[in-house]
Amino acid sequence: MTAPEDRSIPENGTGEDHGTTLIGVRPHDDVDLALEYLTARSEAPAQFALGVAAAYRWSMGRSERSPVTGTAVRRPPDLPLLTAEVDAAVVQLEDPTSQAGARDFTRGVHDGLAWVCGYSDRRI
Repeated sequence: MTAPEDRSIPENGTGEDHGTTLIGVRPHDDVDLALEYLTARSEAPAQFALGVAAAYRWSMGRSERSPVTGTAVRRPPDLPLLTAEVDAAVVQLEDPTSQAGARDFTRGVHDGLAWVCGYSDRRI
């Protein structure tokens, strides 16, 4: 998967409008609100919701390791690293031997990061 061409992010990690910090292609505040909503009101299945929450936390730099590959980062991940994690989730989802709970978690990570990266407009 590659980053959307029309939504490129400056290397400094800020948007062109008023210096908004971006997480993937989303404003930081939007990702933070999505996490807050998810933890307060989500009706998603438990493992799926945990995967989405892990994706949002990691994308904002609130987790030391990525949720699928376990990659350690010292700062919020940039779009190429977020995209690599989406790709890793796709590979794991295609593995027919994965357990149902793990598959639900990975699907949540995938869907959460797909929204953060701009591959989907569906916020969880």
